[in-house]
Amino acid sequence: MRAAAAIGSLAVSVVLIVATSACDEGESKSSKATYGDCEVSGHHGEFHLSPKTAGALTVKTTLPAPGWWNGDTPASVKSGYEYCMAANIAYRSGLDHLKVENAPFPEVVSGRTTNFDLALAQITITPERSKVAAFSPPYLDSTLGVLIRDDEKIDESNLRDVRIGVAEGTTGEAFVKNRLKPTKPVTAYANDPEMVTALEKGRIDAVVHDTTILLAYPQKREGRVRIVGQYRTDQGYGALYPKGSPNKSELDHVIKQLIDDGTLAKLSVVYLGAAFGQDPDKIPFFTVKEGS
Repeated sequence: MRAAAAIGSLAVSVVLIVATSACDEGESKSSKATYGDCEVSGHHGEFHLSPKTAGALTVKTTLPAPGWWNGDTPASVKSGYEYCMAANIAYRSGLDHLKVENAPFPEVVSGRTTNFDLALAQITITPERSKVAAFSPPYLDSTLGVLIRDDEKIDESNLRDVRIGVAEGTTGEAFVKNRLKPTKPVTAYANDPEMVTALEKGRIDAVVHDTTILLAYPQKREGRVRIVGQYRTDQGYGALYPKGSPNKSELDHVIKQLIDDGTLAKLSVVYLGAAFGQDPDKIPFFTVKEGS
C-alpha cells in the first residue's frame, strides 16, 4: 500500500479516525470557517498560498462524481471526499471560501484549463499528463473496474470480444485501446452517466473505468448493473496543478499532512464507504493476456 489512503483498506482506516480525534484540541469550533457540510481540522492558516482569487481556493473538477462531489452543479455540492479534502486544504491555508468550477475531464488533464489553484477529479497520475501539468503526491490508489448489465455473462475471457465503453480522455480509454485491444470498436463518452445509460440501454456491453467511480452505480441503478472484475494499474490519484504553479510545494505539504494525520482516511470511510456499498478488495482481479 502507498502512503496514500488505499480504498481497499476502508475497514482498517477506521482505526486512524481515533488517532485524529485530538486534531481540534485547543481550537474553538466557532472560530472555524464553514465549507458546506465538511468538518475541518488542523490549524487555520498554517500554510500560505498565493490563490487565484483572494480569500478563496479555486478547485476544478468534473461533475457529477457521487461520493467524491455530492451534487450535480458547483453550487449544489456541499460534501464528498474530494470536496471535503479541498475544504481542509483551504482551511489549513487560511482561505475561508471554496470556489468550485466544473470542466470537462479531457480539458482538465490536458492543460487547457487555466486560472485555478488545483484540480481534484479522480485524476490518475501519468507521465503523459505530467508533461502538461504538475501533480501532488498520490492520495488514493486506483484500479480499473469492469461494469456490465446484471443479466450478461462477461468476464476476462470474453471481454475483448464485446462492445466496450470508456470515458473520454481517461487512463481507462488508453488501457482498453493499448492493452486490452478489443476486437470491436470502442466508444468514448464525454460523461459517466451517459456512458452507464448506454450500457443499460444495450448500446454497449461493458464499461471499463475507474473502480472508485463505477462502484457507486450498482446501488444507484438498483441492481441493473454490476461490477464483475477489476484490473490493477499500479497508479494513484493526485491533485493536479497548473504547470509552473507557485503553490505546488505548499500544497504538496498540506496534502501530505492530510494523508499522514488520517484526515483522508476518515473522509474515505465517511464518503467513499457509503457510496461504494461493497468492499473493493472482494472484486476479482482480471489479467490481460499479453500478445492476444
